[in-house]
Amino acid sequence: MTSTDLGDALKTWRAAVAPQDAGLPSGGQRRIPGLRREELSQLAGISADYLTRLEQGRATNPSPQVVEALARALRLGQDERLHLFHLAGLVPPGPDRISSYITPGVQRMLERLQHTPVAVYDAMWTLLHANPLYVALMGEWHGKDRNGAWRNFVGTGTRVRQTPDSLRDLRAATAADLRRTAARYPDDPRLRELIRQLRADSPLFSELWNSGAVAEHSSARKTVDHPQLGAITLDCDVLHVAGDDLRLMVYTAEPGSPDAERLALLSVIGTQFSDNIT
Repeated sequence: MTSTDLGDALKTWRAAVAPQDAGLPSGGQRRIPGLRREELSQLAGISADYLTRLEQGRATNPSPQVVEALARALRLGQDERLHLFHLAGLVPPGPDRISSYITPGVQRMLERLQHTPVAVYDAMWTLLHANPLYVALMGEWHGKDRNGAWRNFVGTGTRVRQTPDSLRDLRAATAADLRRTAARYPDDPRLRELIRQLRADSPLFSELWNSGAVAEHSSARKTVDHPQLGAITLDCDVLHVAGDDLRLMVYTAEPGSPDAERLALLSVIGTQFSDNIT
């Protein structure tokens, strides 16, 4: 296998994705069909320079995380995703590893929820995708804060209004949910490292972890303090994708309420405050 096989495949798949299918505007003159390099790099969360080097064969050893992000951004099916891992010289994640793959079915579901704040998390609560309205509502997260457990125990927090009791309930539910995930994926190295760091950096997490509680993190009613629109109270439902261990976090407002009006306004002006993240 030559060093350009990976690059050729990436270019072929990039040309096959219509911008509108990836949630991008399709206007303007395009010299070639499909996504531009800058668009794919943005969707995958990597630099355009690194993507260029991958396509040109000057970079040949992408990490599993980069390959997973590219497969997701290119909307590859399961067989194509496995082929991309093989082209990169990597063993695809097995059933004993937490998957970061967003299936085409979930992708299509996200496209139909453009006017609803929705984000996709993996089984260890790492953010995989957030649509523009979710980002406008909750803001952007970077680095370790992309993991919800880290964010709630150690990181910078969120815009969600919390009382001391509600924050402790959230943290207890998060720790119990992680313990449930750890029982399912006992050998996943990323999960084990996350738990190790949380136990080292958060005495409360260590205490909750040692309690042995196991539970599934579910729905709640939340008030978000938005910097432009003020308080917005929404129902937050966590939907689990059977067989894939993905979690869809969906925010909705009671129809006809002031919160529904604020959410509708945010769907109009929200992109002025934030960009999409993947």
